[in-house]
Amino acid sequence: MPASELDQPPFDGSVFPPFYSPRPDARGGNRDIDDVDFSLAEGKTSPSNSERANATQDALAPSPASLAQPPPPSLLSPAFTPPSTPGTATPRSATLTEPRGIPVDSSIPTGGCGTKHPRLLETLPEVECIVRARIPTTTGAEMFLHLYKNNVDNKEHLAIVFGGNIRSKSLDAVREGETEMDRLVRGAYTGRLYPGRTTSGILEGSADTPSPVSQGPPLVRIHSECYTGETVWSARCDCGEQLDEAARLMSLPSNTAGGIIIYLRQEGRGIGLGEKLKAYNLQDLGSDTVEANLLLRHPADARSYGLATAILLDLGQKEIRLLTNNPDKIRAVEGPHREIVVTERVAMVPLSWKGKGGFRAPEVEGYLKTKIEKMGHLLDLASLPRQDSNQ
Repeated sequence: MPASELDQPPFDGSVFPPFYSPRPDARGGNRDIDDVDFSLAEGKTSPSNSERANATQDALAPSPASLAQPPPPSLLSPAFTPPSTPGTATPRSATLTEPRGIPVDSSIPTGGCGTKHPRLLETLPEVECIVRARIPTTTGAEMFLHLYKNNVDNKEHLAIVFGGNIRSKSLDAVREGETEMDRLVRGAYTGRLYPGRTTSGILEGSADTPSPVSQGPPLVRIHSECYTGETVWSARCDCGEQLDEAARLMSLPSNTAGGIIIYLRQEGRGIGLGEKLKAYNLQDLGSDTVEANLLLRHPADARSYGLATAILLDLGQKEIRLLTNNPDKIRAVEGPHREIVVTERVAMVPLSWKGKGGFRAPEVEGYLKTKIEKMGHLLDLASLPRQDSNQ
């Protein structure tokens, strides 16, 4: 190895290239290790590795002038990132908005449940909740994440539960040979966990209190996985915004009945991520979202909701308020023998539709237009802001 390389100080991870946003210097620019002057003054010996490392840290340390300046924008929240679940950084007036509900009844033709009759499974899948954990969120709201396995696929479907009054029957069931610590670790406990807790039930005289009694049917959202819209900031759909809005509504203090987001792992309306990306390329070639699926020899919508029905039953729900703009989804969620009854359809209106956040893009406008014109989704015009006639 050349002597020049041996003389270099060991890399300790404290100095990063500019991509990782190094600290600004007093001039407001970025200093990097390449900016440090290691040239030797006449008559001085070569500094040791430790002296080089100390000089590097001294040169990169912020000056008092730089400390007085506001910090650079955080990489954790770039401007193009969708709002953080459950709907942070929104106006107070928007966060207090109550959802609009419309009574529905699928037992009669005029019940407001759409005109299509989805093909339902003859029997519901078998589901079992494997683990449950409390998730504190960045806004202070809490949720309980339930992970499910089933007998129809090898995917891990989820239920995001708001409120402590909704519990899983399969999770709470005693399993052969398990200890109290086993039950605590998999989330089959009542009340809250704390250091030193040894039992899964509530002890007499404990500080834990029973969960409040539910105040009517909970608000339920059936959400299908969308990696592109939820993770890589895609403007081709509004799935990320809808997930945020569902969590926001379920976190409202006035929502005493609790809420459930059933998160089904059926990417791309059931065709998978790879086929979905092919459909994106077809959309760039001029097809809409429905035409692209059909050109790839897939149904316009290949999703199934039997797992959602089974999970809701496991969570003890017989009646729900369904958060959706798709009236045809009501019958699909109720199950083959109406195991669950949807009493109310609540309009899904993301904040961007109201002009109170979110994003606008030509791609998402075309996506919503196709859902309304070709897939029968409804648009709650009463919740939208008025547009200037000249726009």
